Amino acid sequence: MNQSRPPRSAPTSLTERRKAATQLDIARAAAELFTEKGPDGTTAEEIADRAGVALRTFYRYFRSKQDAVGPLLSSGGHHWRALLAESGSQVSLAQALESAAVASLAPPGPAAQDEGLRWTRGLLRAARNDPALRAVWYRVNQESQEQLLPIVTRLAGPDPDPLEVRLVAAAATDAIRVALETWALTDPEDGETVSPAELVVRCLRELTGGLRLLRA
Repeated sequence: MNQSRPPRSAPTSLTERRKAATQLDIARAAAELFTEKGPDGTTAEEIADRAGVALRTFYRYFRSKQDAVGPLLSSGGHHWRALLAESGSQVSLAQALESAAVASLAPPGPAAQDEGLRWTRGLLRAARNDPALRAVWYRVNQESQEQLLPIVTRLAGPDPDPLEVRLVAAAATDAIRVALETWALTDPEDGETVSPAELVVRCLRELTGGLRLLRA
């Protein structure tokens, strides 16, 4: 059974918020240029110029032009984990994982949802032909999996098996990754296109259905 939800964490400092905002501005600029010119046709200088920052500021936050889109690719995972962490004891761990994942694809306001999914689609399509960009996507998912572990541990109840917790975190992370990669390759003009939420539910149920911890 899930434990009661934890208290909300303290708000970040103004400096941290400004840093995060700058990183997101750079990430959006990189994504825009990747869409227009492709990663190969884009330079770090152009990204910095589009974001309105100095090149040294760009390299203060990011190691490469592909690395710059990390904040965009990781934003959905941050939202999902935050929603999952707020799950209460009235739902099972399996239900909490699915509900939080679906809700994370519909952030407050249609504009936010459209923007996030639009960037995700474009970047995942570009990553198919760019190993460095694909590596960023895999790194984002690995980091998300590790950050998911303490949340799953708490929601799983008293003294869960660490191996089972890791299996749940890995399966849930990969389910969402595969769902988004599959959805990104669909045609948005096709009326038969399955929604990312539908794909996430299917992948979660397929990949986690045999896990003992989720049957408790």
